[in-house]
Amino acid sequence: MSNHSELLLHSVEKIYQGILDVTEMENLANNLLQDMRLDIGQVDFAPTEDLWDERDLILITYADSFLDPSRRRKPLQVLQGFLDKYCQDVVAGVHILPFYPYSSDDGFAVIDYASVNESVGDWDDISAIANEYRVMGDLVINHASSRSIWFQNFLRGRSPGDGYFLDVDINQDWHHVVRPRTSPLFREVQTPAGTKHVWCTFSHDQVDFDFRNPQVLREFVRIIRLYLDRGFEIFRLDAVAFLWKEAGTGCINLEQTHAVVRLLRLLTEWADPRSLVITETNIPSRENLSYFGNGNEAHCVYNFSLPPLLVNTLITGNSHYLTLWLMELPPLQSGTTYFNFIASHDGIGLRPAEGILSDDELDTLITTMQGFGGTVSWRALGGGSEEKKAYEINIALFDALQGTTAGVDHFAEQRFLCAHAIMLGLEGIPGLYVHSLLATRNDYHRMEHSGHNRAINRHQWDIEQLDKLLGSESHHRRVYHALVHLICLRCEQAAFHPNASQLVLHLGDHLFGYVRQSQQSSQRIYCVSNISADKQVLCLSDLNSHEAVNAHELITGQDFDLESESITLSPYQTVWLTVNSDSKR
Repeated sequence: MSNHSELLLHSVEKIYQGILDVTEMENLANNLLQDMRLDIGQVDFAPTEDLWDERDLILITYADSFLDPSRRRKPLQVLQGFLDKYCQDVVAGVHILPFYPYSSDDGFAVIDYASVNESVGDWDDISAIANEYRVMGDLVINHASSRSIWFQNFLRGRSPGDGYFLDVDINQDWHHVVRPRTSPLFREVQTPAGTKHVWCTFSHDQVDFDFRNPQVLREFVRIIRLYLDRGFEIFRLDAVAFLWKEAGTGCINLEQTHAVVRLLRLLTEWADPRSLVITETNIPSRENLSYFGNGNEAHCVYNFSLPPLLVNTLITGNSHYLTLWLMELPPLQSGTTYFNFIASHDGIGLRPAEGILSDDELDTLITTMQGFGGTVSWRALGGGSEEKKAYEINIALFDALQGTTAGVDHFAEQRFLCAHAIMLGLEGIPGLYVHSLLATRNDYHRMEHSGHNRAINRHQWDIEQLDKLLGSESHHRRVYHALVHLICLRCEQAAFHPNASQLVLHLGDHLFGYVRQSQQSSQRIYCVSNISADKQVLCLSDLNSHEAVNAHELITGQDFDLESESITLSPYQTVWLTVNSDSKR
């Protein structure tokens, strides 16, 4: 047996030991290779060294974030027009949120994984975008729509679908299940075999798969193969932490779940060495980081603690908790990096801040966001308790940063840009939500019309109206051009490579800073932000390690003497001071 065959079989065994016998596991390994259209004898995989660099930035958007009022173009075609006009040479990749036929949750209750929702376009439109940008797609792997053919077949006892969904004995011990929602966990359904109770982590329209059935795993390997054929390079494993369930446990982050991630990465890398696997696990920081495995699970993990901690920093004017958290992030293993973001189609998750911010501090954050027009989504605590706890804050990021705990002020744009300057410089690949690029405000009409809190941050732009706003004086135009300036600067700096080293600076509570050092050149960049509404003085001698004399500030283009000068930073101003270690004393 070849090394590749042994590795694949070992991965299968980690998932199905005790469920399948040895022959069944060997057959499954061979079937998975066929599903991915791989010949194990021809797999010659060597890790790719240049999976990402400082030019990589992923724009996060729905397929229908932009609409043509004349309806002559489908939304995916309008999206490509927006990308080509406003994002060419600015973003390297695009995360197109679920574009499949769906029944709820804005795409995350998938009816058919192999189709494009005809209301937004077709596969040719997807492939056209993939020809110009690295495309990231959602593998909605934990659950499917109750209206999917698979679930309808499950209800009828037919294939494909029979045995695909998790039905459980509700009298077993499920008291420890970790919940992201307050809805009932089980849904009673009638089948030819009698009454069953299917598992619904998120809603009764989103029914969880049963990965104990290897045919479910095979279906998703075939889906990955389809997406690779359509030009996808990056796979976001949605809600993957909840994948495997066992009575008496929290049914989250179980070892079989990690084993499935390892197996999918293995097969995907063999099929395309440029492909990436990203895990979406909105859970406390230590649990989230576990999805790196030993450098053999996710290439990237969502840095979920960053949004709540950064927003908290900027509304309190105190960098203490953000600094402590950043100091405790472990060194990255080879072939891994963080996926940094501060806004997305979902809300500002609060679980990743648990254990970092106290309950009182979380309450202050929540109250402040509600004062800025935000709403709160809740989760059940489990353990048989009827109690619930805030799960996420639903608010557009621009509105979240319109003031401080003292109330709204006139520094909204500066604070908003400060947040992005911090995020863009951090170790990892930045993910920029399209509504952050455009400084979109809370969409109360969409939220009320849909009945879902998350819709507040899922505005749909009339592309003609947006063109006018970006062509005339508006806060949308100012923010867009300022962010493009920062992104273009970032793309030119070797020290902003996602794996360039990072060291946290200690500059007091009102300044936040870190230094990035290129591993490929002598460049070092000191990234320092005033996170308060008052001017702050930065003594450059506090930064200097006596290896360089002069520094160039990238954002303003000014030059400074590190030995003797200081900089007075305006409220929420960021400086990127670049030095080269070959400019010695």
